[in-house]
Amino acid sequence: MAIPGIPLIKAGDDLKAIIQKALENAKITLHEDDVLVISSKIVSKAEDRLVKLDTIIPGQQARSVADETGKDPRLVELILKESTEISRKARGVLVTRHRLGFVSANAGIDQSNIGPQAQSYALLLPVDPDTSAQTLHQHLQTQTGLHIGIVISDSHGRPFRMGNIGVAIGVAGLPAIRDLRGQHDLFDRELRISIQGYADLIASAAHLVCGEGDEGYPVVLVRGLEARRMDGRASDLNRPVEQDLYR
Repeated sequence: MAIPGIPLIKAGDDLKAIIQKALENAKITLHEDDVLVISSKIVSKAEDRLVKLDTIIPGQQARSVADETGKDPRLVELILKESTEISRKARGVLVTRHRLGFVSANAGIDQSNIGPQAQSYALLLPVDPDTSAQTLHQHLQTQTGLHIGIVISDSHGRPFRMGNIGVAIGVAGLPAIRDLRGQHDLFDRELRISIQGYADLIASAAHLVCGEGDEGYPVVLVRGLEARRMDGRASDLNRPVEQDLYR
């Protein structure tokens, strides 16, 4: 269920207070083990991650990669600064390993829904979305006395499938992954390799409600899950480099 009434967020806004006020205005009462899925975009805005491109001076590598990809050299400079390595590049495409450990296009840097002068600005992902999620989780627990899971979500493409899906880049109050090994199927066969991307599944379900265009619903309430009272982190979802067969 999308939470209505979230205003356009700007640097320095108190997301904790804004979300609580929106819940109150919509007469939505949180329940034990509810999960709030929050778009990384509003977290980034509140944390002042909006960068004016005119302030960026591209280096030699950024200019070279910009020539190959056809991208704005200033944007490429930001992408490289937010990344640890380039995974793939082609005309119109730049996929990197983000400093947070996941692989995504353009290091998650976005220019949609950031304001009327979007071509002059770029929005970076939060510096530490796991910590941002933990702050919101602890605040809600203090204010309501309830255990509320938090997922900070972003939209990612996938190398072997068409279309974007929601993924978790920040998690608090619930497991990021669920290890199902040792459980049994309907026919009592033991599960040996089943590990569930729990927080990603929640983020992707929420994206069906929040959308990516002009819907204006950056906070979604997910109810009926078993939050399982674990302090997972989105970083738990990153596949170790030594296990990455497609690297």
